[in-house]
Amino acid sequence: QVQLVESGGGLVQAGGSLRLSCVASGSFSSINIMGWYRQAPGKQRDLVAIVSSGGTTNYADFVKGRFTVSRDNRKNAVLLQMNSLEPEDTAVYYCYVLGSTISPSLRAYWGQGTQVTVSS
Repeated sequence: QVQLVESGGGLVQAGGSLRLSCVASGSFSSINIMGWYRQAPGKQRDLVAIVSSGGTTNYADFVKGRFTVSRDNRKNAVLLQMNSLEPEDTAVYYCYVLGSTISPSLRAYWGQGTQVTVSS
């Protein structure tokens, strides 16, 4: 059984910072990609930032220079440091893992989501 546990969301004023964390547990045999997506009310779920097992990162244009994604492979953890937050960053943030378990096939796993609200 696989579980992604997120923490760190909350309410912050515009210009403030938050740090999200996610720990993946369970019978993973490999984890290729870890990262974060977000979904605002009435909108699709969008990629925020991802990091490969080798440390290669990819960011959405709307967070470049403000957010930093990092990963601890020993702990199967991924962090998202969010600075200079804007009201437009308000959304539910989902932890994302691309990995394999008993089956060698790669598949996506999702956390339950954590709310981030930025007030103006």
